[in-house]
Amino acid sequence: MASPWANVPSHEQCFVMVTGANSGVGLAICQRLMDDFLATRSLSSHLILIPTTRSAKKSCETIESLRAYLTKSAKSKKLANRSGDGYYPHWVTDRVHILSAELDLCKLPSIYSAAAKLLNGELRDPTGVIAGGNPLSIPWLDAVVCNAGYGGWSGLDWLGVASQVFSVGVMQSFTFPSFKVALPSSILRPQEVGGEKAQESQPEMGEVFTANTFGHYILVHQLIPLMSRASTPARVIWTSTVDAEEHHLDLDDLQGLRSRAAYESSKRLTDMISLSSSLPSVQKVSSSYFSSPSGGSKPRFYLTHPGVVCTPLFPLNAFLYFWYYLAMYVCRFLGSPWHTVETYVAACSAVWLALAPQDELEAENAERVKWGSACDRFGNDGPKKSEVEGWGWEGKIEDAEAIRQDPSEGIRRKLVGRKWDAVELTQEKRYKFEEDAVVCWRRLEELRTQWEDILGKGTYEGSEAKTAGKREA
Repeated sequence: MASPWANVPSHEQCFVMVTGANSGVGLAICQRLMDDFLATRSLSSHLILIPTTRSAKKSCETIESLRAYLTKSAKSKKLANRSGDGYYPHWVTDRVHILSAELDLCKLPSIYSAAAKLLNGELRDPTGVIAGGNPLSIPWLDAVVCNAGYGGWSGLDWLGVASQVFSVGVMQSFTFPSFKVALPSSILRPQEVGGEKAQESQPEMGEVFTANTFGHYILVHQLIPLMSRASTPARVIWTSTVDAEEHHLDLDDLQGLRSRAAYESSKRLTDMISLSSSLPSVQKVSSSYFSSPSGGSKPRFYLTHPGVVCTPLFPLNAFLYFWYYLAMYVCRFLGSPWHTVETYVAACSAVWLALAPQDELEAENAERVKWGSACDRFGNDGPKKSEVEGWGWEGKIEDAEAIRQDPSEGIRRKLVGRKWDAVELTQEKRYKFEEDAVVCWRRLEELRTQWEDILGKGTYEGSEAKTAGKREA
């Protein structure tokens, strides 16, 4: 069955996948993608949005929620004025098509299955609205937003809260907290594949590591054929956190199995593989990851974080959540650029990376930056460069004077929101970051190929099928 975008010129089509999209920041990313796409792209362009969830039921609920949001947005004066006289809301709603894929990032077979469906032209609308729920083929992916994640925390160390607030103040304490209490690192149950012997031979997999990093690492690799095109490179947008630091990641414990900060460990690992992906030293060990049977352009890695946002990812009862929510706004009022608080504001950096013109990203050298969602006291938001330990802001050595001479304005200045104990990047630290990144890539590739052997999954299963077409330049 023909898709509703079949007769749209290829340069007017945009395909974006967002993982973990049924709630929180993931849902807000989808909402903002629709808003920003309709506000900036041509009036004849079409957005094909692919939120992923862990079940068909959640996919249906997510699609219905997004369609309701779109219907409401289509009635706005802003879109009506942009479209001109005689505007009808369906002019907008007919240009956004929402499908879904089900996958559980902690269940590796489901990742391969979901990727194979996309590669084989078996993507569906579980609500039945588009093409009657029949399978549809997509010719490429413009962007994959790796948003889904798991925190693994149990609560707060209240003595630690008091101590850190007394030592460095409210704003720094609630931006870079050292008082989060993590659950002991959980080991996933054996993946459901083969017999008992096959399950016994599986390596242990950390739950937080797999949900936040390795599951996405496998998914992106399997989708490379869809992202390898002749025109502008596709974008893989990784989600990190504002407070991932060097000490959180132990290279001898890459999965954080012995760590009391498995979440931050997984996000530091995310920082390292994303920021280093275009470095020549890394490409020597990552070439097998990016190779594609269809040739085309290598997708580019971009890195983002949502700032400090209030979501159910952190376990608090209703009473504590209220005061937590209030404290976040206090920090914003005090001048913190990182307290986005609301999920829609927190989505701004990921959406900018997904939709910005390629020449704009290249002018910013965006691949080499960790882009955080930031806002001022009044909620005016935008992407802001974040400092990464061992990397700086752009992978360049800058002394204190150069940082002070930063030409950015307002909240986008490098010194605004900087951690209280941050130090200038040195050549030695920058060299160590790159060396460690090579180790991370090598071990992730070893683990990926090990799981391919265990699961009996060939790289890019289904890539010879219906999605071999390429976008026109």
